[in-house]
Amino acid sequence: MMANKYDVIVIGAGSVGVPTAYFLAKEGLKVLCLDSHASSGQGQNKAAIGGVRATHSDPAKITICKKSLEIFSTWKETTGSDIGWKPGGYCFPIYTEGDEKTMRDMLPIQKKFQLNINWVDPEGIARAVPGINMNGLRGGTLSPEDGQVSPLMAIESFTREAKTLGAMFHYREQVNKLNMEENSVSGVVTDKATYSADKIVNAAGADATAICEMAGFSIPVVPDSHEAGITSPVRPFLPPLVVDIRQGSEGMTKNFYFGQVESGQIIFCYTPLKPMLGQDRRETSEFMPIIARRLVSLIPRLKGLTVRRLWRGLYPMTPDGVPFIGKAPGVENMYLAIGMCGQGFMMGPGVGYNLAQHIAKGRPAMDKEIYELLSPIRNLGKGKAERLA
Repeated sequence: MMANKYDVIVIGAGSVGVPTAYFLAKEGLKVLCLDSHASSGQGQNKAAIGGVRATHSDPAKITICKKSLEIFSTWKETTGSDIGWKPGGYCFPIYTEGDEKTMRDMLPIQKKFQLNINWVDPEGIARAVPGINMNGLRGGTLSPEDGQVSPLMAIESFTREAKTLGAMFHYREQVNKLNMEENSVSGVVTDKATYSADKIVNAAGADATAICEMAGFSIPVVPDSHEAGITSPVRPFLPPLVVDIRQGSEGMTKNFYFGQVESGQIIFCYTPLKPMLGQDRRETSEFMPIIARRLVSLIPRLKGLTVRRLWRGLYPMTPDGVPFIGKAPGVENMYLAIGMCGQGFMMGPGVGYNLAQHIAKGRPAMDKEIYELLSPIRNLGKGKAERLA
């Protein structure tokens, strides 16, 4: 039985669970990461488009993503492993007075947290985004220290490094039950074995609510399906990832976003105006015509691109648009890292680092008051989900 005893069991080998396992192992803990898929990153990680930005409006997201950027941008130097890090930033071109006010209103808090982001005039946006439609362009924001990473290369590298540090990964194991003793988890029961641990981390993404219910409490995380695609590679011309926050004229989309990855392909996605709740991941007939019109309208030179493939992934949404990170309600030895609202890839390393510090040392690395904004026991008032790439 001792062979199945661990310091920490992480449920979920995805964008958040794998970095968490890595940083826990780096603290010298005996770690087991469980997943029902055949390998790491086969849930929502492989559906991510790879954008990483700290330029949010929420203090906790800013702080966590600053750490993620630090980890991603220095990963090759630290480990020797290439994860497709591409600097170049994020650009939000703005065409309406209301959107300009929204973006300008965010700048003071972003500056307060020492983010390198500025309002840029139309000519500056045109230099950053060659070929952009200048008709009605009012300017926009540019944050050159944000960037892009390959989700597939990153998850493979984080997994390999975690294994090197002693973390164990068990794939094709479905968690069926949590054994409870009073107000703590004594064991994790899969379809293959039973394991025990001093602490449990729920990083199960779209399946997070079901794991919470096994521990006797309910946390509302509802999957919202989004579609994305990628083209054949073309000569590099687009440094930043671009986000157009306007509502689409077709009446079906909110913002849309795209970027050119390190290997030359253009990767793209949009946010549906009406949420597509549930776990249906089949491609839709309307996605490509809508996204093609929006892409070509914004940058006409994209007209001749060849689309290689499309896919859909799930955004695990919370009622207030803010993740649940920290101690689980009413369960002494369980921690949550769930409800990333479509930003799990960019938040993953920062979440994993701070959660590992919380578990190993009793407090996160980031400011405790800011960390508590993400608390699973917070008051779930009316919030506004930030879902911009």
